[in-house]
Amino acid sequence: MSKAEKLLARMRANPSDWRIEDLEAVARRFGIEVRKTGGSHFVFLHPDAELAVTVPFKRPIKAIYVTQFLALVDEIGAE
Repeated sequence: MSKAEKLLARMRANPSDWRIEDLEAVARRFGIEVRKTGGSHFVFLHPDAELAVTVPFKRPIKAIYVTQFLALVDEIGAE
């Protein structure tokens, strides 16, 4: 199990108190594109998914954004 897969499992167990770097690591592992809009938000998207997740760059990331990110990972059938 890779580091990103371990992070993903921990996110599923507890979606609170994550950093944007953690989401980026999981995104890279599963081929999810990360757009840095130049402002205070990151956008996670994948060509096979209709869902795009916008996450504000604020620490820690609120659980609702991590939950949406996990929904994106599930939609592309990662793991």
